[in-house]
Amino acid sequence: MTIRARLASGNAHKLAELRRLLPGWELEALPLDYPAEDGETYEANARIKARFARLHAPGGEWVLADDSGVEADALEGRPGIHSARWSGAWVETMLAELAGRGDRGGRYVCVLVAISPEGEDVVARGELAGSFAVEPRGHEGFGYDPIFVPAGEERTVAELGNAWKDEHSHRAVAARALAAAVEPAL
Repeated sequence: MTIRARLASGNAHKLAELRRLLPGWELEALPLDYPAEDGETYEANARIKARFARLHAPGGEWVLADDSGVEADALEGRPGIHSARWSGAWVETMLAELAGRGDRGGRYVCVLVAISPEGEDVVARGELAGSFAVEPRGHEGFGYDPIFVPAGEERTVAELGNAWKDEHSHRAVAARALAAAVEPAL
């Protein structure tokens, strides 16, 4: 069964990635002027977008919203929920913030909130632990991918590529959990 859904985002990279990660879903972007993501957690921010999208999406369709970020241990979890708004030069800013620090550990975090046509919420979370490289490497992916090295790997996510990312990323983990929670209920 195909699930028709609208993604609460105009981000083409995120739409393409979620289309690959949710093959049973027919996902279309719902680019709107979304309210400020002023929640204190990833879930709160995803829920803000999902609830707003629910007001504008066709009645028989699900809505799906994502909030994700990167957390650096040496920065006490920053930028976290502010990752997308932290700086226009994400990679350069992260490298500058981590310069000279011994602890380069961190994680990617993704929370997906889906709201059914009937208004029921489903929440899924995924994480990918790793560390930050000292310089950008690789050309696939987007955001912090050129400097994030997953645990157990020597290459950045951008070097590992989109096929690896579709299997192992924080968003892939969250998407699998979401699909497992939604599909049996249909």
